[in-house]
Amino acid sequence: MTVIGFVRHGVTAWNKEGRAQGSSDISLDDEGIEMAKRIADRLSTEQWDIIYTSHLKRAKKTAELIAEKLPGVELVEDARLREIGGGMIEGTTEAERIEKWGKEWRQLDMGFEPHESIVSRGMASLDEIRNKHAGKRVLVVSHGSFIKRMLNELVTDTAYEEGLDNTSLTIVELNDENNLCQLFNCTAHL
Repeated sequence: MTVIGFVRHGVTAWNKEGRAQGSSDISLDDEGIEMAKRIADRLSTEQWDIIYTSHLKRAKKTAELIAEKLPGVELVEDARLREIGGGMIEGTTEAERIEKWGKEWRQLDMGFEPHESIVSRGMASLDEIRNKHAGKRVLVVSHGSFIKRMLNELVTDTAYEEGLDNTSLTIVELNDENNLCQLFNCTAHL
């Protein structure tokens, strides 16, 4: 059995402003760094064998702070773990989208990364991780929408609709038959 611990990155200024981040490379703010340190403290009391992270600054910094608390645990960057490409809405708030494109903006072609592309790159990365680290406990530091899509691909007996909180921990047990979500969106460390 392989265990994947998904961690969403710490908070950013754009999170607080309600701006769509997508693949934009936004840094953690001071609160986000503090949140990342708290999840790092929590994870330091557990056994983890390797850390994979998105290459985007907000996830990478979160992963680096976790790695500091897990001496000897390798940190690997994988661009396939990046957030969903948000097309033309990246950097905008809901109010700005409505002002620019109208209330029905979601019906327009906004250049979003297609679902099939997200699932293809994400599952390719997770399959590779699972094959390289069979029977291990692997942390994957990534992004809310991406993690939720991967969770819905991995654990098919439940639909995960709820958004993931910053620095939340979600643990999935990968089995030969049915994968199990052991923990969902846990922020007890905050």
